[in-house]
Amino acid sequence: MVVVVEQNATEKEIEGIIKILHDFGFDVHRSTGVNQTVLGAIGVKPDFDTRQVEVLPGVAHAYRITEPYKLASRTFKQERTVIPFKNCQVGGDAIVIMAGPCSVESESQIFTIAEQVAKAGAKFLRGGAFKPRSSPYAFQGMGEEGLKLMRRAADEYGLMVISEAMDGTQIEVMERYADIIQVGARNMQNYNFLRELGKSTKPVMLKRGLSATFEEWLMSAEYILSGGNKQVMMCERGIRTFETATRNTMDISAIPVVHAKSHLPVVADPSHGIGIRDKVIPMARAAVAAGADAVIVEVHNDPDHAKSDGPQSLYPNQFEEMMKQIRVIAEAIGRTIA
Repeated sequence: MVVVVEQNATEKEIEGIIKILHDFGFDVHRSTGVNQTVLGAIGVKPDFDTRQVEVLPGVAHAYRITEPYKLASRTFKQERTVIPFKNCQVGGDAIVIMAGPCSVESESQIFTIAEQVAKAGAKFLRGGAFKPRSSPYAFQGMGEEGLKLMRRAADEYGLMVISEAMDGTQIEVMERYADIIQVGARNMQNYNFLRELGKSTKPVMLKRGLSATFEEWLMSAEYILSGGNKQVMMCERGIRTFETATRNTMDISAIPVVHAKSHLPVVADPSHGIGIRDKVIPMARAAVAAGADAVIVEVHNDPDHAKSDGPQSLYPNQFEEMMKQIRVIAEAIGRTIA
């Protein structure tokens, strides 16, 4: 249920409404916008009469949220969520670029790439320290040492850090080094992990599962939001279809559709979405045109010898060209590149 508070309601009245909702057995999530405060009353009570709330002092309206995802929906919060960072914000008018290797491989590698992507205009350094690989025999990442190297390289070149945690045991170490914790596609429905991320103070980027519907994806975000972490961004990274010409099928429609259904920022990952180096830039252009709030791409200084995902990683000069092209598209739709 959504409870819209009157614009002139006092803080005492709002606290009174929250107390009564708690007494009715609801969990209450407050969203204070520029002009209005909205309370999300979460709880399965099919026979509850909303008129019991509408008569309370300070209440303008009370109505049910019809979507199964409550806190992620536009019904709960019409204003888009903007997540602030030191050097930018995700979800605002400026599009944020995140770039770096699939895996941190060495100190020289990550520092070289960090310098190159920062010079071209990226705001975040991406890279895997714990690598969830399809094969148990493939490179599994450098672990905490890789995170330390990423943090040092990012600080050296004025970047923020985004990296993937594979389970709840890695959240604490991620919080020490990363600015955004990434949830991989295979963990999108790892609900115990998502509940733990709901307790984190760090923003979370939730990748879409390999075959997930929009509703399933948003329901996964709901686990994090309901735990108290409101800093969630969605990431379209391609889905599995019958097509075999590309690694995945990049679902560009996810960007405007999720924006219509939810207030959460939407990130596009054309590297995993298409899986072929020379197709990454066209998909990045399409994602920006479709309204992505951020783009995350893989960049490697020597992709032919990368320990993971070399065939989909851009060369630094290709990344520079991508930045030039998407700046033109961003300007055409009234946005900028952060």
